Amino acid sequence: MVKKLVLNLFASIIFYTSIPLPYINGLDLQRVAYFAPLVGLMIGGILGLCDGGMNYLGIPVLTRSALVVSFWIAITGGLHLDGVMDTADGLAVGNPEKRLEVMTDSATGAFGAMAAITLILLKTTALIDIADHRWLVLMAACGWGRWGQQVAIACYPYLKPTGKGAFHKAAIRSSKDLLPGLLLLFILSGLLILLDSQNLWFALSMIVSGSAIATLTGFWFHHKLGGHTGDTYGAVVEWTEALFLCVLTIF
Repeated sequence: MVKKLVLNLFASIIFYTSIPLPYINGLDLQRVAYFAPLVGLMIGGILGLCDGGMNYLGIPVLTRSALVVSFWIAITGGLHLDGVMDTADGLAVGNPEKRLEVMTDSATGAFGAMAAITLILLKTTALIDIADHRWLVLMAACGWGRWGQQVAIACYPYLKPTGKGAFHKAAIRSSKDLLPGLLLLFILSGLLILLDSQNLWFALSMIVSGSAIATLTGFWFHHKLGGHTGDTYGAVVEWTEALFLCVLTIF
C-alpha cells in the first residue's frame, strides 16, 4: 500500500509539474487529482525556498516577486495558466453552445491573453504587499488552489466525454475525498499559530478566505458553463491562488 501511495504521488508530481523525475514504468494517472493539494504544498514550498534565497541575496521585493511568479509558471509547465486562457476565450463567446468548441482550440485569443496578463499582475502585486511568512503564504495559495480543483471535480459534472481532465472524476468520487487536502491546509495554517500565538487571526483568515475562494471559484465557472472541463480545473487553480493572495494583503 505504501509503495502504491508513493507511486501515485510520483504520478501526480509528473502530471501537475515540470519537476524532472526519473522514469517509472507503469505509473497510473487515474489518482493524480487525489494528491493535488499535497503537490500544491510541495510547489509552494519550493517557491518559498526560492523566495527566501533571493531575499538572502538582497534582491528587492518587486524583482523577487516577479521572479517567483515566473518560476511559478515554469514549475507547473504553464498547465493551469493554459486553462485560464482557454477558459477566458470560451467565456468570451456569446453563444453558450460554442464555448466548449472555442476552448478546445489551441490558439490563444485576445481574451485569453488579457486573462493571463491580469492574473500574473495580480499575483505579482499581491506578493509585493505581503512581507511576512511569504513561504507559508505561497504554500497555502498553491494548496488552496488545488483543493478548489478537487471541489470542482467532486461537485460538478464533467462536460466532455473524453479529455485530459476526464479521469479526475474517478479520483475524487465524493466529498469525503476532499477531507485529506482540507486537513493538510488546516495544519499548514496551524503552523502560523505555533510560530507566534499572535498570528491566530491571520491563520483563521487564511482558512476562511482560502476555503471560500476555492469553493466559489469552482461554482462560478459551473454557473457560466454548466459544468467543468480540464481547462476550467486549471482556471480554478490559478484564480484561487491569485484571489487568495489578494485577499491576504488585507490582513
